[in-house]
Amino acid sequence: MQVKDLTIEKLKLLIQKTVTETIESLLIDFEEDKELKPEIKQQLLDSLQRTRSGEHGIPAQEVAKKLGLSW
Repeated sequence: MQVKDLTIEKLKLLIQKTVTETIESLLIDFEEDKELKPEIKQQLLDSLQRTRSGEHGIPAQEVAKKLGLSW
């Protein structure tokens, strides 16, 4: 399947899953090799938990608008 064949909702879920996996891999790498500031690690873990529980973050359009970008 190609991205062009995905619905908007399926694309959002794919992006969400990719971001979650990336954050998890960063936490694992940091746990093995380097120290991550406890407050940063907690913020990432809290974000993962909120995502897993179905909470949505700031819509991309809103972020783009705040940054002065066209969406």
